[in-house]
Amino acid sequence: MDLKKRDCPLILRDVDALRRAVAGWRADGEIIALTPTMGALHAGHVSLVEMAKRHASRVVMSIFVNPTQFAAGEDFGAYPRSFEADVAAFGAAGGDIVFAPAVEAMYGAGFATAIHVAGPALVGLEDRTRPTHFSGVATVVAKLLNQCRPDIAVFGEKDYQQLKVIARLARDLDLDVKILAAPTLREKDGLALSSRNVYLAPAERAAAPALYGALVACAAAIRAGVGLDVALEDARRAVAKAGFIIDYVEARNAETLEPLRGVTDDPIRLLAAARLGKTRLIDNIAV
Repeated sequence: MDLKKRDCPLILRDVDALRRAVAGWRADGEIIALTPTMGALHAGHVSLVEMAKRHASRVVMSIFVNPTQFAAGEDFGAYPRSFEADVAAFGAAGGDIVFAPAVEAMYGAGFATAIHVAGPALVGLEDRTRPTHFSGVATVVAKLLNQCRPDIAVFGEKDYQQLKVIARLARDLDLDVKILAAPTLREKDGLALSSRNVYLAPAERAAAPALYGALVACAAAIRAGVGLDVALEDARRAVAKAGFIIDYVEARNAETLEPLRGVTDDPIRLLAAARLGKTRLIDNIAV
């Protein structure tokens, strides 16, 4: 398997082939990065690859729609899939290997192990309505990190609670990998890029940037000295007025994601999740 020079990414489906490829790079002293994804790539995913390339000489992208992080009634079956376009986008960004295992390869017959998560995974944000989600995320990410054994793994800040869960996972399990956070990419009107944005009807798409707008206004109010409770309530009213059904709009400690208690010098992160029609959007910003 010649991985020295390729005009397009190599597509691998099994762990042994991935490990052989990575072992060859490592023997040559190359630094390896992994960008885990569920496919349906957009410019935000490409930015992960671009960050990975700034820190590593080789980049692997996993494309795997992980069933264990979807609860019953969620959109696993309908989640957008565009494998050929994803491979092309990854190749255009300079990526080297697409690792795209089948579900059976990741969760074989008799699979009976999952990672129990607490800390930032149990703070009443995404876990409030998706109680099994982060166990599924942690299990598949641990598997991918073990399968690829990268020096670096890149995750986006848009899924901020997930980012903190994975960083905690890597620390707690002594995984020999550096977790890098890539900034959220946005449309010109502020809407955070997401694979699920394709679900939005035209009128919903026009209203969707209000979620980000409310967070920006909330952050500005907090910096101006407005109390947290007042600033957050104003943000919730703005989100609801735009037609969203709110799951949460919260201000949390940016590192632990624990609730804030009164006046604080702690770094603050604003996080929100809300539904617009059938589409659930999440977003977050620093204060």
